[in-house]
Amino acid sequence: MAPVNIQNVQKRFGAVNVIHGIDIDIRDGEFVVLVGPSGCGKSTLLRMIAGLEELSDGEIHIGAREVSHLPARDRDIAMVFQNYALYPHMTVAENMGFALKLKKVDAAVTKAKVDKAAGILGLEKLLDRYPRQLSGGQRQRVAMGRALVRDPQVFLFDEPLSNLDAKLRVQMRGEIKSMHQRIGTTTIYVTHDQVEAMTMADKIVVLHDGIIEQIGAPLELYDRPANLFVAGFIGSPAMNFIRGRVEEGVFRTAKGLTLPLPPTANLATLGGRDLVYGIRPEHIRAAETGIEGRVELVEGTGSEIYAKLNCSGEDIACLFRERLDIRFGDTVRVAIDPASVHLFDKETGKRI
Repeated sequence: MAPVNIQNVQKRFGAVNVIHGIDIDIRDGEFVVLVGPSGCGKSTLLRMIAGLEELSDGEIHIGAREVSHLPARDRDIAMVFQNYALYPHMTVAENMGFALKLKKVDAAVTKAKVDKAAGILGLEKLLDRYPRQLSGGQRQRVAMGRALVRDPQVFLFDEPLSNLDAKLRVQMRGEIKSMHQRIGTTTIYVTHDQVEAMTMADKIVVLHDGIIEQIGAPLELYDRPANLFVAGFIGSPAMNFIRGRVEEGVFRTAKGLTLPLPPTANLATLGGRDLVYGIRPEHIRAAETGIEGRVELVEGTGSEIYAKLNCSGEDIACLFRERLDIRFGDTVRVAIDPASVHLFDKETGKRI
């Protein structure tokens, strides 16, 4: 195990700068998730940490060593790829122990490490099978086991669950987090799925266009997003954004809808500014009195009801935990929790 320190890391492909001076401190044993939309630079950054991509500038430290220009084999890391990258002609046991075989580790030691990793990942009965005889989830566990037997200082995961179906993704998410809690190895995990990031991470790094938008614990990003991008990216369903201004102690949209302000709002500094009002769908509840809206969409999952309302011309998404009998075209009333309201400066996008 080891801390990882990333200092002013940059990456250019010709004249195109894709990573713009990134700084991240990762503590020993921490599970850090790099999250962001496609093309934001998260996989490129992971590959630079792994030694699979050259740095254009900056430094990367693993433990006490600067590894910026060391080859991948000398960095004491293990990487799990999206496509598993298993050798089809080798058994599960041979795949898991192959890196140790290359290092000429004693066969008995290799078998002991493979057996231990197989026990952690529930692969004991599959050691004699070939990859073609395994399901997608089993193949991913083998790829994790191959990384585990090397006992690296740092685990790197590059979107390892994106090829799995929805149910298996949830299961594997839990298995990866459980493995980390048992062995405690520093882990850096790349995903575009913010639900994965929220459920797995000790710390989330939100990337956008090669820069860091915010770093923090999952609930910190959920409760106090730094800007509109983070607010819209973290949380599912996405946060509602409504444009308007503060007038006469309320938030008023151009279409005349009035919404409650958070109790901490400083009216003296908000007056006359173009703002964006943010409220998460789960912080809106059905009420006997309140904001009136026409139901434009209803989706029920059994435990929740997602509804999109047209409120005075503004589209507002709601997530109701209670079981309501609402249908398309109905008129309903909802109330917003003022304590859960976020205000953003429209020009800068920053949270106020």
